[in-house]
Parts: sequence; structure tokens; C-alpha cells
Amino acid sequence: MARHNREPWSAASGSLPGPESVSWGDAPQTPRRDRKRTDAEQLDEDPEARARQVCLTLLTFAPRTRAQLAVALRKRGIPEGVADEVLARFADVGLIDDAAFARSWVESRHYSRGLAGRALSAELKQRGVAPDEIRAALDEQLSPDAEATAARRLVERRIPGTRGLPADQRTRRLAGMLARKGYSPGLAYRVIKEALEAEGESAAIEDEPSFDFEDSDTE
Repeated sequence: MARHNREPWSAASGSLPGPESVSWGDAPQTPRRDRKRTDAEQLDEDPEARARQVCLTLLTFAPRTRAQLAVALRKRGIPEGVADEVLARFADVGLIDDAAFARSWVESRHYSRGLAGRALSAELKQRGVAPDEIRAALDEQLSPDAEATAARRLVERRIPGTRGLPADQRTRRLAGMLARKGYSPGLAYRVIKEALEAEGESAAIEDEPSFDFEDSDTE
């Protein structure tokens, strides 16, 4: 009886035994990068989609003005025309509303930080809000009486820490605090004078003190 020498099949050989064997190594493979494109690749090829994604992401974290979003898009290399179109569309559907942003900003920063109209106006201007929208927000949210009440409240909180100091030094410290928060020299003088007179130091202030307003609130 004839014996046939057959090589045992092994996975390492990559083929089946016999003349009809088929090599496994020749099977075509689909390159991974040619499969379905990722979302990131598609966004890179579509600047409008990328602009929308950038705006939506930023607005998820906090409200933004149109100017703030325009700066963010420019930093990410979005063409100006595409950015303008996307921002206009967001404004049309109410996702961007500088007037509402200004009203909310004035209300929040005045009641939480005691900022006056001058400081609030400077902050909104830095964020690209138009002057007419700033003025409308201040007129709606902040009356002169409310500003004076806030100034008195700030002085009442700070004046205990100045006791024992000379009257002129107390005045400078309180005036500087109010100036940084945007209060006018005239209003600051009145509320400081009232507070010192209540402590028997009415003769300490003879002339209205002069001090400069600083845009930043460092208190």
C-alpha cells in the first residue's frame, strides 16, 4: 500500500495542504483610515460646521456676546465670511442676544459685586456690547437711587476696618474702594461724609476728595 507524504497543516504556514490549497495571506484588507471618516475629520473639511460647533460649545458653558464668539472663531482659523454667516444665524434664532446679555450682566454684577454703572459700562464695552445696548441695560436695571444705596452698603461694610485711623486716611481708603467699583467722586464723597458724620468725624472732611476711577474691580 502506497504511502503519501503529506505535510501537516499549521496556521503558521498560511495555506491548506494539497494542490488545491488557497493562501490566506492574499486576502484584501481595507485600510483603517479609508473606513468611515471621523466627526473631527468632517468638521475640519467643513468650516461652517466647525464654526457652529465652536459657538455651541462656548455657549454651553456661559452666555457670550457676538463679539466674543467672533474672536473665538477667528482664533480657530474660521474664515471671516463663514463666521459672519454663522453668527448672524445664531442671532436670528436667539442664541446670541447682546441686549439680553447686557441686562443680565448688569443685574448680576451690581447685586453680587456692588459695581456701579461706570464699571459695568466698562466691562460690557470690553466684551463688545454696543453703546446703545449698554445704556439701555443700565437705565433698565440700575437707577440712581439703587446705585446710592449700594454705595452706602459698601461703606457700611468697610468702615469698621478703618476705625482708629486718621479721618483723612479713612476717607482715602473708602474712596479708593468706591472708585474701583465705578462710583463717581461726588456720590462717593456724600456717602463717606455721611458715614463719618455718624461716627462724630464730621469736621474731618472739608473739601470733596479727588480720586480717579479705575475700570477693573479688584475688591
